[in-house]
Amino acid sequence: MKYLLLLCFTVVFIVSSTRSFAQLPVKPLTSQANLLKSTNKTLERNKKLVYDMWREFLEGGHLELAEKYFDENYMQHNPNAATGRKAVVDFFSKFSKPQPIADSIKLNVVAIIAEGDLVMLSFVREMPDPVDSSKKYTTTWFDMFRIENGKIAEHWDCAEKMKMN
Repeated sequence: MKYLLLLCFTVVFIVSSTRSFAQLPVKPLTSQANLLKSTNKTLERNKKLVYDMWREFLEGGHLELAEKYFDENYMQHNPNAATGRKAVVDFFSKFSKPQPIADSIKLNVVAIIAEGDLVMLSFVREMPDPVDSSKKYTTTWFDMFRIENGKIAEHWDCAEKMKMN
């Protein structure tokens, strides 16, 4: 009887705890200015290159800056975009228009991490709750870039293939 009671308590606890505890919201670790710092000047320079590309090219829509940021043979691993600097410009020209460049990335940046020739940005991503459409939840989006000769040479992210119109 004692073991049966313990088993019942354990089952009730496990079932109730998985339903009562929610995922922690994703939040930035610190300011974007702090995320750009590094004791290694090469890593700091690589972080700043990716950061400025994100602000000026992606968010600012200044596609004329592609040569400043992307290697001509830029390699793309997102299944929705082609490889090459010209291809990245063509891809973003479909839905990007020039606008004033902000001093910081508009999205909530969780972290900017640099190691060797790689820089990874992680962002807060808010999504509709599939169980309750009146609610949203946060998760994380990742983009990683490889730097070569002072330009972005390669990109990875967690995008899934989409139907493009």
